[in-house]
Amino acid sequence: MQTIAFIGLGNMGGPMAANLLKQGYQLNVFDLSADALAKLAAAGARAASTAADAVRGADAVISMLPAGRHVEGLYLGESGLFAQLPAGTLVVDCSTIDAATARKVAAAADAAGLKMLDAPVSGGTAGAAAGTLTFIVGGAAAELERARPLLQAMGKNIFHAGAAGAGQTAKICNNMLLGILMAGTAEALALGVKNGLDPKVLSDIISQSSGRNWATELYNPWPGVMENTPASRGYSGGFMTELMLKDLGLAEETALHSHAANPLGSLARNLYEEHAQAGFGKLDFSSILKHFHPLD
Repeated sequence: MQTIAFIGLGNMGGPMAANLLKQGYQLNVFDLSADALAKLAAAGARAASTAADAVRGADAVISMLPAGRHVEGLYLGESGLFAQLPAGTLVVDCSTIDAATARKVAAAADAAGLKMLDAPVSGGTAGAAAGTLTFIVGGAAAELERARPLLQAMGKNIFHAGAAGAGQTAKICNNMLLGILMAGTAEALALGVKNGLDPKVLSDIISQSSGRNWATELYNPWPGVMENTPASRGYSGGFMTELMLKDLGLAEETALHSHAANPLGSLARNLYEEHAQAGFGKLDFSSILKHFHPLD
């Protein structure tokens, strides 16, 4: 595969597309943002006028979109891309959406003679920029092998979770746990500081004790404890609270439909809902610390 159509050039998609360019792929790119298109065009991509224009002559299509309705709108229906792509084209959707929609779109792709993978990612904007993302893939093993060179150009770890939709289910489980542990870490640090502890000292203690987790080791929510984290730059960049809220909502929907208990996931969703409603939706999700310890 030499020419790739990349649709969706946001905080994640833009850096991912840039890494494909660095690996020598020819890219046709499309996004509703003229600035995002211009940035990729300056890096060597061809800026397409529409999604249909982007896939013209492409050997594979990659999409990174906000929600399931956007994925359905892009691919399905008489004007969707599935009606325009040649049989056998590989389609990789890296959006984080509900598994039911992923399966629906995959079934439509199969009916059109196309090869579809759901491949949501973990690693955040830093991982997207560094090319160290983790891809969590649902779909046929043969299609994963076909897509592997593309994924390796954008990421470091590739997991095959199972059939169509399995990548989305695994991603939702991971992000539900991430939301829970970040809220728990923020609560613990706030408790310690309230009782006279230094947040860095407490973080160091936790990192070497049984409470250690990804947040204390790599993504501390307390400002100034770690350099180059969103907390130390006013919670800018990173993974927005509103996106965490979306993923926790997907987890809750999945639990409801599968009759699974998720009391902690539901509580975390409520916390992030309150946090977003308080005006912090555009800040990194580690700003949930403000819910426990106002910093202003």
